[in-house]
Amino acid sequence: MVRGARIRAVGSLDELKAYGPSRIDDRYADAVIFPGMVEAHAHAGSGGMWANTYVGFYPRKDPDGTIWPGCTNIDEVLDRLREADARLGDGELLVAWGLDPIFFPGERLDKRHLDSVSTTRPIFVSHQSGHLATVNSAMLALEGIDRDCPVEGVVRGPDGEPNGELREPPAIALISSASSLLGGPFDPDALRGFAADARNHGVTTSADLGNPYIMTDALSEHRRIIDAEDFPLRLSLFHLGGGMGAGGDPDTASRTLADLAETGSEKMHLGGVKLFLDGSIQGFTARLQAPGYLSEDGNGLWLSSPEEFYRAFRAYHSAGSVIHVHCNGDEATELFLDTIERVLAEVPRWDHRHTVTHSQLTTPAQYRRMKALGVCANIFSNHIWYWGDQHRDLILGPDRAERMNAAATALRIGVPISLHCDTPVTPLDALATASYAAERATPSGRVLGVHERISVAQALDAVTLGAAYMLKLDHLVGSLEAGKFADFAILDRDPYDCEPAELREITVHGTVVAGRHFRAAG
Repeated sequence: MVRGARIRAVGSLDELKAYGPSRIDDRYADAVIFPGMVEAHAHAGSGGMWANTYVGFYPRKDPDGTIWPGCTNIDEVLDRLREADARLGDGELLVAWGLDPIFFPGERLDKRHLDSVSTTRPIFVSHQSGHLATVNSAMLALEGIDRDCPVEGVVRGPDGEPNGELREPPAIALISSASSLLGGPFDPDALRGFAADARNHGVTTSADLGNPYIMTDALSEHRRIIDAEDFPLRLSLFHLGGGMGAGGDPDTASRTLADLAETGSEKMHLGGVKLFLDGSIQGFTARLQAPGYLSEDGNGLWLSSPEEFYRAFRAYHSAGSVIHVHCNGDEATELFLDTIERVLAEVPRWDHRHTVTHSQLTTPAQYRRMKALGVCANIFSNHIWYWGDQHRDLILGPDRAERMNAAATALRIGVPISLHCDTPVTPLDALATASYAAERATPSGRVLGVHERISVAQALDAVTLGAAYMLKLDHLVGSLEAGKFADFAILDRDPYDCEPAELREITVHGTVVAGRHFRAAG
């Protein structure tokens, strides 16, 4: 039973008669009403990525419901870029996204390949992880990047010249002209596109993890759009507070963020902060404990020094923020845990719900520390499907790949978990994310770590109430309970009756947010 924006009661028709006269809305009589799903790690800017050219390996559906085929080899990537080049006018940049070199063994795409598309038009191609990019010679010349560039992450060829690959944000940020992918001016259409994508997949609440506009004038535009009745999503905006040269002075920013947290609304929540420690596992920039990567001598990059991280973490913790920290590798998780243990001794705080986000290689010993310290784990289960075979064969080896994204270990130890997509890295599809954690299958048909499978019920809890808990919104969303918001996903079948792989086949008819109905596209 719904009254206004809230659930008034849950029960059978006979039980609900106690609440007095009501009207039966039977529009979903042949569907299943499920709690609106909650995504605890996504990026709202992904809604604007479709204005650029998609060159990812897997097929992908855009917010309008159009399916874009994947590019399964370098030649297909270059052909799609040539098609885009032919559509552009003089002086326009060619910006693309989704490239993933790990699927193209052998020769790695660099400026020479992109120069075959154009030697005059600057080209910028973001990798799927968001932690690397590749540009052509015209773009290097435009931005003045040459052999004397001192920035770490500018990859050089045998001749000592930049080969076009840029690793991690400090190097990528040298390409200031590609602002459409690098945090340029706020784009209202991107925010609306992200909400449409969420609606299509039954997501009614999401984090925007690392929003760069919270402490700018664009925040008022966020409020206007998000609080509108026709916007189909609640958003928890997390400030990008540290790592990659972002965030400014943490002592000042943490106080500002604490003040802003008091100005949120029922649909727009503020006060959380995201910090970075390391990079991407499949990009070989995450920080790993011994024995490191299977095929490389290097060990990734720190996006925050230990000293910078401690200062930022202590400031935001002291100000009352919920802190989600990007930790892909287990060495990054270890630094996170050392830091929070130190900070909690200095500034004790109950129920902080600080979170290791990604938590891909977190070890059982680290999960035991997380339990003791009250830390949550937001687990990137989608990696099992999208890169599981590569993690096993090329990056980590069988033993560590089989314990990646260890949801079962976390739950057994008692660490609160959620599962996430990190869109645009992988698609915003909570049911698919749950299925990957329960099935742990790879595209080749392997089961990667059968001992880390979780049940369908546990996976569904992780993408509803588990994620809501991590965002400190579990008193408002994540389950069907009296007093919570009337936020529902409308499904064609009951997911609790599905096998893990069947979760990905469920059709989402749309959502209900605050009692208002939104039909899915496509």
